[in-house]
Amino acid sequence: MTDDSGVSETAVSTDASSDVETELSRDMSLFDITFIGVGAMIGAGVFALTGFAAGLAGPALTLAFLLNGFVALFTAVSYAELGAAFPEAGGGYLWVKEALVDPNGFYAGWMSWFAHAVACSLYAVTFGVFLTEFIVYSGTLSEGFLLLGFIDRLLLEKVLAVLMVGLFAYINYRGAEETGKAGVIVTGIKVAILGVFVAFGILATFNTPDWPTKFMGHPTFAPNGAIGIIGAMGFTYIAFEGYEIIVQSGEEVVNPGENIPKAVFYSLLIVVPIYILVSFAAIGGISVVPELAQRAGVAVDAPTWQLLGNLGELGIIEAAGQFVPYGVPLLLVAGLTATMSALNATVYSSSRVSFAMGRDRALPGIFERIHPEKRTPHWAILLSAILIILMAVTLPIEAVAASADLMFILLFIQVNWTVIKMRKTHPDLPRTFEVPYMPWPPLIGIGLQFLLMPFLLSALGLEIGLGPDSHGFIALITTVLWMGLGIAVYYGYSERKEEEKLEEEAPTVVAEQAPASERTSRDQRLLVPIANPASVEQLMRTAFDLAEERDADIEVVSVVAVPPQTPVSEGRQFVSEERKVIDSALEFANEERPDIPISGKIRIGHDVSEAILNTIDQDDIDIVLMGWRGRGRRADYVLGSNVDQIVTHARCDVLVERMGSAGEIDSILVPTAGGPHAEFAAEIAHAIAVPNDAVVQILYVTDAPNTDGDDDQQLLTDAASLLDGVNTETALVTGDDIVDEIVDRSADHDLTVIGASRESLLQQLVFGAIPEEVGKRAKHSVIMAKRNLGITSRLTRWFRGYRRR
Repeated sequence: MTDDSGVSETAVSTDASSDVETELSRDMSLFDITFIGVGAMIGAGVFALTGFAAGLAGPALTLAFLLNGFVALFTAVSYAELGAAFPEAGGGYLWVKEALVDPNGFYAGWMSWFAHAVACSLYAVTFGVFLTEFIVYSGTLSEGFLLLGFIDRLLLEKVLAVLMVGLFAYINYRGAEETGKAGVIVTGIKVAILGVFVAFGILATFNTPDWPTKFMGHPTFAPNGAIGIIGAMGFTYIAFEGYEIIVQSGEEVVNPGENIPKAVFYSLLIVVPIYILVSFAAIGGISVVPELAQRAGVAVDAPTWQLLGNLGELGIIEAAGQFVPYGVPLLLVAGLTATMSALNATVYSSSRVSFAMGRDRALPGIFERIHPEKRTPHWAILLSAILIILMAVTLPIEAVAASADLMFILLFIQVNWTVIKMRKTHPDLPRTFEVPYMPWPPLIGIGLQFLLMPFLLSALGLEIGLGPDSHGFIALITTVLWMGLGIAVYYGYSERKEEEKLEEEAPTVVAEQAPASERTSRDQRLLVPIANPASVEQLMRTAFDLAEERDADIEVVSVVAVPPQTPVSEGRQFVSEERKVIDSALEFANEERPDIPISGKIRIGHDVSEAILNTIDQDDIDIVLMGWRGRGRRADYVLGSNVDQIVTHARCDVLVERMGSAGEIDSILVPTAGGPHAEFAAEIAHAIAVPNDAVVQILYVTDAPNTDGDDDQQLLTDAASLLDGVNTETALVTGDDIVDEIVDRSADHDLTVIGASRESLLQQLVFGAIPEEVGKRAKHSVIMAKRNLGITSRLTRWFRGYRRR
């Protein structure tokens, strides 16, 4: 559990004498987590359900979306309070399990798993519909095609849905992810295209003579009355399940106590106006032309909302085809993008819930198994995918959406009751956000959501059977069957297994906290990230020299990286290899320099560089020393993805040591051209030269020396003054290629220390062209040095981060 400050959770080895801490790394910002929520809400819902919902509510769909936002707000405040207090994977399931008596906790997880799986099947079916429509629109297939004599449109849509679920299940199994930046881009594309749709739709609406008649007099604003409005609200309520996905990622969010509540409210604030504007533009902008009327099975004088309702998931696609240039392919591309993004997110979230239940033994242990190589919950992903495919293949899209709505509504009711209950049972929770006017907001949320369910089922049809007027009946039966199956699973398996788990854990439950090791009063802290055991001796010898010179204690860190599909808390089972690296560093330090304080730490996170940057910020690190093997695997990184990120974004001095021979250091080369980074390099050379009694040669290479040479010589003199007490030589060399000259000279020395060059912010480099080339080509070890320059460094980091976005 984390405190309200957002400091990473810390776990302790069972070995009380160990100096190694294990921490979870948080690397998702407020921006990232908000767009996760927005991306989840603007998924298949707005593209697939707007048409259906228009058929239920008529022009009052705009009011239905506004009221939905109002209803959702009463649950959002509950999610904001609990998500900030419990920033862990599992979301509503864990909260209900914590606060309410069994089997409420089991049912919360059971419904959440099913709700996310059904939502995913909705997105999969919508993808199949959109891709089939795209193929038909392109002319590859005719409107009434029949492939191989038996594959019609409906079957092709289902096959494509199954294939996409399988693909994203495999992607999640592999541990691949839609990165935070990619997710922002995808969401940005969806919002931009919907913005174009809204703009052209409103323009077409206002260009229509007597356009208010479409909304108020054809026949009325709410042709199906309150039943239609509330039914449409319930039918589209799945659009607001994004805040469940926000809290699912809580344990990876920076400062969750502050950022999770903000993300919940910001996402609602963004999404509700988009839905209202899209519904207004679709109903007002489209016209009932004979071709569409025939396709939808309505009269040519039918109201536009009825046309959209009969067109179903293709409603706003066809609307865009009328009033947006290239509207059909544009909206189909947006819809396909949205459904694929939502598919990935919901496969991820549904498997996380089932994984959390397996970990708690509410589901069989197979759900909690982590693949030893991929480090993903592979069985939870597979079994969730099977459930998703089953729903996608067997149910019509309206029944799929309604089933998901019912499950989410029931889950949200439990969460609202939980926030009330926890005010009494957990009064000391770190509540960085509190629901005001308790208990009224969650009670109102419970009442309003109970109201949605019967209207939803009634609006979709409760006729017994499998026809178009039976979608409400199908959704109800599906929900009843799933809840009945849950009773059997709970009383036949889960109750007994949960009791066994409590009996096993009771004697050994302890609070997780940082080791109470003695901290020194040394002036500075030196961080040494180590991943390769072969680098330990060389990096630690350099660290000893720096720690002695700077009166610093040393912190050695290693990072366990787990895929985004796996909660970071589960990374503890993979710490053994990293612990060996840390232990070897600590043992070497205790043998060689027992007088220097040293501690070890294992961070667990989804991104190595972010985990190290978190450590730098949280532990107030003054200087970081990293190793580099001298080769990069990708052309788009200079030294390597992790090293590049740390050098660019670290708020401290940075050293990168290119690994060479770990022998004695008798001579050191310090190329210089002046400036703060070169001065820093000279200071580092001094720190290493003193304990090794090494000779330092300061080298200045120029291709155009000054005529009197005074300025060049003064530069060398200034650099030599930083090496007081060290046997120092200076050399002024003229050459056509500065890098060649430095590399040639470095062959005569055991170590080269070179500062970052002063280059334009536009330069896509880390240290600069000259230091990096020297680092790659020099025969012996090289240390590249970069001093933290305060505001200048921050501007550089911001500019490079902006350009990457």
